[in-house]
Amino acid sequence: MTIQIDTREHDDAVKNIKQYFTDNGILFFDSKLFVGDYMSLDNARFCIDRKQSLLEICQNVCQDHDRFARELERANRYGIRLVFLIEHGADIRTLDDVKGWKNPRLKKSKLAVSGERLHKILSTLEKTYDTKFYFCTKEQTARGIIKLLKMNEGR
Repeated sequence: MTIQIDTREHDDAVKNIKQYFTDNGILFFDSKLFVGDYMSLDNARFCIDRKQSLLEICQNVCQDHDRFARELERANRYGIRLVFLIEHGADIRTLDDVKGWKNPRLKKSKLAVSGERLHKILSTLEKTYDTKFYFCTKEQTARGIIKLLKMNEGR
């Protein structure tokens, strides 16, 4: 397996991911991707977009909604399945777990999005754009990327 990593991924954020790939004999290179952050050369029609936290995905789907939706639409238009791997604590393992998430921004603003509301938004996006939201801890990210890419080889 050879993995293409989007050049817009920040070096600090992917240092451990690249080290895991190197330590496990997984080839990779940096090059701009059309959508997402990670793609196996074995299947250019499946890409993973990594998010650093629920706060980041919350900002993407609420404040940057138009840009976020355009990327999903672009992926669909070209037959690319784009899924999301969200790094968060061990308490969030599935989309249903998001319902119980306590957004720390709710302490400062009653307008901040609750876990219940974020769950509804992400569930709607899954249905509308044939996408999926997966969750892991930061320590599991590299393994999660490999697992998702292998599950979708040859599809």
